[in-house]
Amino acid sequence: MNRPLIVTDCDEVLLHMVRHFRDWLDAEHDIVIPLDRNPFASMRKRNSDEEMSDAEKWRYLSAFFDTEMHRQTAVEGAAAAVAELSHEADVVVLTNLTDDFQAMRAAQLRDHGIDLKVFTNQGPKGFALQRIVEEYAPGRVAFIDDLPHHHASAAEVLPDTVRLHFCGEPLIAGLIPCAHEAGHAHARIDNWAEALPWLLEALHGEPR
Repeated sequence: MNRPLIVTDCDEVLLHMVRHFRDWLDAEHDIVIPLDRNPFASMRKRNSDEEMSDAEKWRYLSAFFDTEMHRQTAVEGAAAAVAELSHEADVVVLTNLTDDFQAMRAAQLRDHGIDLKVFTNQGPKGFALQRIVEEYAPGRVAFIDDLPHHHASAAEVLPDTVRLHFCGEPLIAGLIPCAHEAGHAHARIDNWAEALPWLLEALHGEPR
């Protein structure tokens, strides 16, 4: 039987993103992105009550990844957890960035001591996950992501995948609906100290 496979998201799982996006918007563009509610639904120019358009929000988000990825810091315990998991399984990253960011994302992760193959994607991740699984033909698959709709997509396309809902950003973790409570993930754990032993057990047995 082939090795198990772990497919993990990057932002808010391996690297912090939204806190650095907030700080950059504030310092460089005079834009407020509050983190006590849905941040992307609440972006606005300072001293304005008018919400920014979706097109503007996506423009700034794209600009962040174009020039500011160096700001991102590692989620506590992520590098050590990946190193430990790599003894037991193949570990790859599935990130929702366009293909031209693939090399940049891989280099960014290496700078934080996380040397993994990176797959890029746009939209729900179920079918991208399926393509990776077909490539590796693993004995068991675990999927980690911070957004519940990706777990719903993975559950629909590959229902036998072990799915862990994980958001390592405490500033927004409480705002994200729980994929475990919705029935789309096997667990919700938001720190690597608890997620690592759960994943190691799940790779070799039934998810709890």
